[in-house]
Amino acid sequence: MKNFYDVQQLLKRFGIIIYVGERLADLELMEMEIQELYNSKLIQVEEYTTAMMIIRREKSQLK
Repeated sequence: MKNFYDVQQLLKRFGIIIYVGERLADLELMEMEIQELYNSKLIQVEEYTTAMMIIRREKSQLK
């Protein structure tokens, strides 16, 4: 996983498609969904940490 598109594809594997219309809201919802997938043991720690870093990088670019 290297970019934001890859994070979207990870979520899509689990039937999760996020589009609220506001970029920051999309990113925050993605963070919550990734957290839930990790807590449910559906993704491994490496996928979790990489996805969260990518999402946080995207959030920092918005501010």
